[in-house]
Amino acid sequence: MEELRCYGCGAIIQSEDEKKIGFVPKNALDRSQVLCKRCFRLKNYHQLQATNLSDDDFLEILNKIGEKDCLVVYLVDLFDFNGSLIQGLVRHINYNDVIVIGNKRDILPRSIKDTKIIHWLRRQLKLEGIKPLDVLLTSGKKNYHLDELMQMIDQYRKGRDVYVVGVTNVGKSSLINSLLKAYSDVQDNLITTSEFPGTTLDLIEIPLDENSSIYDSPGIVNRHQIAHLVDENTLKDILPQSELRPVNYQLNCKQTLYFGGLARLDFLNGSKTSMTCYFHRRLQIHRTKLENADALYNRHKTLKPEVEELKDIQSFKTYQFRLPENKVDVVISGLGFVTIHCPNALIEVKAPEQVGVFIREVLI
Repeated sequence: MEELRCYGCGAIIQSEDEKKIGFVPKNALDRSQVLCKRCFRLKNYHQLQATNLSDDDFLEILNKIGEKDCLVVYLVDLFDFNGSLIQGLVRHINYNDVIVIGNKRDILPRSIKDTKIIHWLRRQLKLEGIKPLDVLLTSGKKNYHLDELMQMIDQYRKGRDVYVVGVTNVGKSSLINSLLKAYSDVQDNLITTSEFPGTTLDLIEIPLDENSSIYDSPGIVNRHQIAHLVDENTLKDILPQSELRPVNYQLNCKQTLYFGGLARLDFLNGSKTSMTCYFHRRLQIHRTKLENADALYNRHKTLKPEVEELKDIQSFKTYQFRLPENKVDVVISGLGFVTIHCPNALIEVKAPEQVGVFIREVLI
């Protein structure tokens, strides 16, 4: 008998163990298309059931793609580019053809031209050793450039299967659902989406023609994204759903910016400068004197949201940077970024140990 898969997450359907992925009660197995219990609860009640899949399981799926002669559509998150990189991607997919899609274009300010973002994206990809056949900006949420994406896929796939890859929360399933709604009769049995990392659990096949298909793959887990450290309510306050609004702060030497209770930036040395912050508009940014910063964090429930496990500021990891001559972004992976132009200034960023902190070429 042919195996039945959940149309929401791709897991193989089973009725033996309720705690394992793909569980469906036996009385629901007499349908041609089935939604597993995990996806049903996620879709209808916004409740996430933990899975027993490891990072190695996700990488194994990526390696299977490398065994195919196919076109790989690599999605990156324009809001969190550094957090959406897959280390060693080209090697894992065995140097298959790649096109890169910069998703969530709607999050970045409309005042920036697409061509400027694309040039920036190409430079960043080159630093990572990725040489795509083409680059496109999209928004699955706003149906932006869907026609161009389908044309690009048709142009480069040359009759082959297409695999969509990316890290968790990059918007793969949302984008594919937008394509399904726009180019097929499918309106109801869509891929399960949510802000929770790791919603898709196995390859989901969607036929393109009689001989080839497009596959949505599970999101590769990038542990230095802050989304893996916070609860579902906090996720809603840190993952922007609409256009970013820059907020400017004038900082003197020995001042600090707190981003909720999740991270902070200390301005240790340098002349008075403007810092432009790009974060979710609901995330509270608090400015204080450096000498008061530790006490402010350690004062119970003053800064929200927070990572529950980190009881005091000494639990954070410290990153120190001497700023270059040019304007840069200071990135806190998955949380946001701060644009600064203050040559030779010294700053420190404190964030949970697992969270990535980077200096990069300015995006905006």
